[in-house]
Amino acid sequence: MKVRIRQRSDGRWGPGFLLLAGISLILGSCTSYNGLPARGPAQAESAGAVPVGDSSSRRQLPDRGDNSLAASPEYFRKPIPRPGYATSWGSSLASRMTYTSFRRSNDTPHGGMDMIWYNDKAGVDEMTGRDYYTSRGRKRAANGLVEWGMRSGFGIMRNYHSDGKRYVVGRKDAKYAISVKNNSRSRLEVVVSVDGLDVVDGQPASLRKRGYIVWPDQTLEIRGWRASEKEVASFVFSPVSGSYSNLQYGETRNVGVVGLAVFTEKGIDPWSGRSADAHNRFSASPFAEPPMRRAR
Repeated sequence: MKVRIRQRSDGRWGPGFLLLAGISLILGSCTSYNGLPARGPAQAESAGAVPVGDSSSRRQLPDRGDNSLAASPEYFRKPIPRPGYATSWGSSLASRMTYTSFRRSNDTPHGGMDMIWYNDKAGVDEMTGRDYYTSRGRKRAANGLVEWGMRSGFGIMRNYHSDGKRYVVGRKDAKYAISVKNNSRSRLEVVVSVDGLDVVDGQPASLRKRGYIVWPDQTLEIRGWRASEKEVASFVFSPVSGSYSNLQYGETRNVGVVGLAVFTEKGIDPWSGRSADAHNRFSASPFAEPPMRRAR
C-alpha cells in the first residue's frame, strides 16, 4: 500500500504521515522477528529465553502450549538406586558335593556368629568414618576353631577393621569366594550366608539349615550359591539393583554382609579329635575301694 506524505505550509504533517506512524506502532507491538508475541527483557528471562553466543545461534523456544521439554511425572517418582555393592548370581562353576552324617553338639554356634561387611571403597569409608586399620589374610573365628576370609583374584582380600567390625572392599563385576580353614582336629559344620541368603540353597538363611562339613586341616572354598550337586552360581560383586537378593526376592535389606556359624560334632572334643569324656574323668575318685569282704 502506498502512502503519500506531505507537509503543509504551516509546518504540520498531513494525515498521510499520521496514518503511517499508527500502522508502524501497531505492527511493532504485535509481532517479533520470529513470529512469536513480542516480549520485553523481563518477560524473556522469565520464559527461559537466555541467549548463548551470537544472535544467529540462539535457540528458538517452542510455543507456550508445547510441553515436550517438561519431564514426565514418572521421572520424579523414580526411586534413586541404592549405592554400593551386593552379590549377583554369576556364571556356573563346577563344584561337586556329597552327603554325610553329622550330629551337632548343640544348636548354638560355637563362639557365636561372625560377619564380614563388604562394599565399594566409598561405602566402606562412609561405614567406618575413614577410621580403620588394615590387615591381610584369614582371621580367626569360633574361638579359633576356624580362620576365614573373602578371596578374590590371587589371594585373600584386604581386611578393614573399625569399631570391632570387619570390612572388605569389592571390585565391580569381580568374582569372589569365601575361604574357611578348619584349625581343629575334628570335623566341623559351617553354615554360611551371603546377603542374608543361604549359600547351599540360595534361600533366606537360618541357623537351623544344614551347612558344609569341613574336615580337620581342610580349607573349604565356597565360590557361589549351589545350583545343583555338580555346580554353583559364582559370587559376583554387582550394583544392588542387579543383586540376586533383589532380582529373586525383591529384598535389599541384608545386602553387603557375609555370615559364618560353626557347629562342633556331638561327643567329639574339637581340639583333640577324641571322644569328649572329660566330664566322666572329672567324676573319677582317686581313692576308690572295692566293697568290703568278710574274712573267713
